[in-house]
Amino acid sequence: MSLETIISYGLTRPDENLNALVLMGGGARTAYQAGVLQAVARIVGPQNEARKDPRFPFKILVGTSAGALNTCYLASRASEGLAAFEQLARFWTTLRSTQVYQLKVPGWMRASRIATALFLSQQARKQQAFLNNTPLVDTLHRAISLTHIDQALQDNTLLALAVTASSYTSGVHWTFCQTAGAGTGLWDRPGRRAEFQPITIEHLMASSAIPFLFPATPLWVDNRLEFFGDGSMRQSSPLSPALHLGANKIMVIGVGQPERAGLAGNGNPAIAARPTLGAIAGHALASVFQDTLQADVEQAQRVSKTLRQMPREIAAVMPYRPIEVLAISPSQSLDALAQAHVGELPTATYNALAGLGALGARGSPSGAALASYLLFEPGFLKALMALGERDAYARKDELLAFFDVLQA
Repeated sequence: MSLETIISYGLTRPDENLNALVLMGGGARTAYQAGVLQAVARIVGPQNEARKDPRFPFKILVGTSAGALNTCYLASRASEGLAAFEQLARFWTTLRSTQVYQLKVPGWMRASRIATALFLSQQARKQQAFLNNTPLVDTLHRAISLTHIDQALQDNTLLALAVTASSYTSGVHWTFCQTAGAGTGLWDRPGRRAEFQPITIEHLMASSAIPFLFPATPLWVDNRLEFFGDGSMRQSSPLSPALHLGANKIMVIGVGQPERAGLAGNGNPAIAARPTLGAIAGHALASVFQDTLQADVEQAQRVSKTLRQMPREIAAVMPYRPIEVLAISPSQSLDALAQAHVGELPTATYNALAGLGALGARGSPSGAALASYLLFEPGFLKALMALGERDAYARKDELLAFFDVLQA
């Protein structure tokens, strides 16, 4: 994130605090976010009830990839206040891989990597991706009411909803913003642009189109048709859209993990085993989905800390103020968590990954890295949500402070 973005947009003094929720991408891993937010509802809810404050706690929602699906789901239920978080958690408990993608691979292909690779390459040539994600279209239409999103914006429950996607056509990373009015404050930076458009299911399909796995989605920008893929690609400034839209308090939930070193050696740092195909693919996707978030958060916090340390008389005359960023991410390896549930994958998906050697050695967390993005199955999703809930409760005091709630 550039200093110009932080100072010119995020730190300009508004008359009120504007809370933003930023949800990063990560396929099935984003069930973790539902667990965190469910805990937020249970931590903040009793205090809000005591204050008779039923409002939805965020004015700005920004989502990327599967995180965009979560933000739009919440936007469609924002009028129900904190109950929206509980409903998001229930949605994830009912989700299955067959509601997200389809893949048909004969069982015998597990025995031949060459045959599996040839079969999948034929599939990819037919649909421009390894997986068919048309089931996700139906799932999103049933789960998300676009009319309710518009209503939440019209009645001022929300100020803005933003979804990011990456253009294969131009290489530009786009942020699509929906507000109640025409919208102002569009930004145009090298490699990053914004446009005000009503968010549709097509925007969500584009934002969540994991490279190679899901096909590109066409969208209209600058009066021309471009093809888009996952919004996590080329996302250099995850917090920037929230700041441009006026937020001065940002809660961001990523789905990276604290440490991945040693996984190729089955957890033994003394063993330098050659990484499997699954480990390499998982590492590549981890780079797509997570690497820029920590740096962006650290820079925002560093600039804000500098402003707080200025002499009071200087700070008083400046038109800026620090922003507050609360970042939550998994406290343990999601690769290891996925390894315990990899057997839940649909048979065809399991056969394909096993046939490619992408599941690694039995018991090796690195082998489940790639599978973790596709594991839309109850055991893994519930384990992710439970981890998210535990991590949120471990930050209870910070959450209460963020939402300006004092413990009784």
